[in-house]
Amino acid sequence: DAYPRIVGALIRITGDWDLAEDCAQEALAQALSRWPGDGVPANPGGWLMTVARNKATDVLRRATVERSRLRDLAVLALTAATREPAPGSGTGGIDDDRLRLVFTCCHPALAPEARVALTLRTVCAVPTAEIARAFLVTESTMTRRLTRAKTKIAQARIPYRVPTGPALAERLPGVLAVLYLLFTQGYNADGEPAFAEEAVRLARLLAGLMPDQPEARALLALLLLQHSRRDARRDAEGRLLTLERQDRSRWDHAAVAEALALLRETAGEPGPYALQARIAACHAAAPSLAATDWSRIAACYDELAALQPSPVVELNRAVAHGYAHGPEAGLALLAAVRGQLTDYPLALAAEADLTARAGDQVRGAALFRAAAARSHGASDRRALLDRAAELEN
Repeated sequence: DAYPRIVGALIRITGDWDLAEDCAQEALAQALSRWPGDGVPANPGGWLMTVARNKATDVLRRATVERSRLRDLAVLALTAATREPAPGSGTGGIDDDRLRLVFTCCHPALAPEARVALTLRTVCAVPTAEIARAFLVTESTMTRRLTRAKTKIAQARIPYRVPTGPALAERLPGVLAVLYLLFTQGYNADGEPAFAEEAVRLARLLAGLMPDQPEARALLALLLLQHSRRDARRDAEGRLLTLERQDRSRWDHAAVAEALALLRETAGEPGPYALQARIAACHAAAPSLAATDWSRIAACYDELAALQPSPVVELNRAVAHGYAHGPEAGLALLAAVRGQLTDYPLALAAEADLTARAGDQVRGAALFRAAAARSHGASDRRALLDRAAELEN
């Protein structure tokens, strides 16, 4: 929790990403060495900030950096206590250095993959090796990518700040998209679960620091609703379970309640995350798949398709209409976008489900097998083959 605050504060003062990260890591290393014997200090974040600040001061002195930066670090020393909330004081002392860090990592000048990776490394303190595994590249390759991203920030003189006015409205969707991508990276069947946890944590931070942005609250609600099902998504043998087969008593109902409260605060908001969160809320409120308000979900997808048209949104819209108005209605909508999703396994799986529910189980099974053949994840492939076997039996 302290790491991004320390990195953010030192970047703001020194303008040096590598120095900030090195000093934050030095502080963590000293804590691991000293706290087991000395005990955890009353204000752990303040202790870490002090160690990192002192390390940065030493490095800058040795480098004979201009006096202005040393003076800034002295000011930082005087204000360090107010930057770290005292134990038990809640969030009252949090400044927006972490928010600046998120917006800098998610700048549109960086490639989308670089934004996600840099956010994971700098804001979430995820080890480079873990990020590399998630992106299916070597650690050295990911190290080079992160270095290039930080170099791009320096060379392009990307400002270390949260934009204001119209610029904030332009940049916020990009930041929200990175957090959603980060969550998806962890929520996928064969993804890294810790990434989903980090996305929820960052979305909570963003919503707390930007209370006047309804889409930030809506994204947090959406992620909480999706993540609430994490413990019910697999059976005892590790097989993926569809919504209709999940034990809904295993859902995290505290997270659902928190999300529904957030949605009440954003009632009437037309944003894409608000609409997706309302769709997820329909699932969360239903005691079973059959009792789900599919008409409401289909209506939300109609709005979402008009607001943010894409083949994937149309695919989900077709599935919703298939449950709300019958499989033939879903197949008709799917046919309109099928050419744009030729090899997309989820499109084949949706067509398979709708076809089987329309009465043609033989073709449905064949489509499930075709979807499995195109799936990249082992868990997804296994689940699709299981569906095909059920229809064939």
